[in-house]
Amino acid sequence: MQDPETKEMLADLIWLNAVIATELIQITENTSAILRKSPPPESCLAQHQDLRKTALEMAEKYRPSGATPTALARHLLKHQ
Repeated sequence: MQDPETKEMLADLIWLNAVIATELIQITENTSAILRKSPPPESCLAQHQDLRKTALEMAEKYRPSGATPTALARHLLKHQ
């Protein structure tokens, strides 16, 4: 895995999968809220937040942003 192109491709895929994962979490929460006609249970929201945090950490491990938050981090801060 010393090939820079392969490393770059894998880093891109890890980042993209983190984006997909966090968006799926949000879709699940939104769908749950629509079906329940109320917000998801607090326990689910807390667990989803932990999952988002893990996905973000994985994405930033391979796409470090330095001092500024990545676009993914800025976007996730808007999720409720």
